[in-house]
Amino acid sequence: MELFSRNDSEHAIYLEYHGNKKGKNVPDPNDIGIKHLKGDGDFRSEECIELLKQADIIVTNPPFSLFREYVAQLDEYKKSFLIIGHQNAITYKEIFRLVMNNKIWLGFGFRRTCAHFINAHYEDFATDRDHKEGMIRVSGVVWFTNMDIPKRHEDIILYKKYTPEEYSQYDNYDAIEIAKVADMPVDYDGVMGVPVTFLDKFNPDQFEILGSADDKDFYPIIFGKYEGRITVRGKQPFKRLFIRRIKN
Repeated sequence: MELFSRNDSEHAIYLEYHGNKKGKNVPDPNDIGIKHLKGDGDFRSEECIELLKQADIIVTNPPFSLFREYVAQLDEYKKSFLIIGHQNAITYKEIFRLVMNNKIWLGFGFRRTCAHFINAHYEDFATDRDHKEGMIRVSGVVWFTNMDIPKRHEDIILYKKYTPEEYSQYDNYDAIEIAKVADMPVDYDGVMGVPVTFLDKFNPDQFEILGSADDKDFYPIIFGKYEGRITVRGKQPFKRLFIRRIKN
C-alpha cells in the first residue's frame, strides 16, 4: 500500500474515491476504498486498460522510459490527459508528430523547468541549490496535455526586425538560425530554425511547425535525401524546430 513499497507482492492495488467521507478534507486510503488488481498494475495490462476506458481525464506521472508507449496508448483510446514528462520527449519522433498534428502540446510549466518528486530511495545528485527535504529534484520537466488552455492562443510578442547581417542562413537549408525565441524577427515570413523551448510559447494560430532537424524523415523534404544535420558556417546547432509564420 505504501507509495514506495518494495515488497515482493505480485499484485498491485488501486484506490477508488467516491467523494468526501467522515467529514475529512483529506481522506486516508481506508476511507477511499482499497481495491486489488489481479496483476502488477502495468498500464499495458488488460485490467488497467479497462480502468483507462472508464476515465474522462488522465492525470499522472508516467515512467519517462515508457513515455512514447504511454502517450500512444492515450492517443489510441482518445483520452484527455495532463501528464508529466521530460522536455526532451518533444524531440522523439512519435511525440513530435503528435505535436505537429496538434494532438499534444505543453501545458503550464514548472518554475525553471525543475520539478521535485517524493523520494524515499534515491540520492539527489542535482547541483542546483534548489533542494527540498525528502524529495529528488529533476530538471527539464514539463507538463504535456491535449486539453486547450488560454496560453496556447497567446501570440508571442516579438520586436526585432530582420536584417541579413544579424540573422545567419543555414549552409544547407533555406532558413535562418534563431538561437533564442526572444530573437525571432517580427517581420520575417520565411522558414526559421528555433530551439525546442519555442514550444512552451507556441501558438498554432500564429506559427506552423514544419519539422524537426532531428527527424530523418523530414530531410527528404529539404534535400531529397538524408545528408546529415543542418549547419551554420559548418557548425551544427543544438536541437532545432523549423517553423513559419502563418500569414493573416
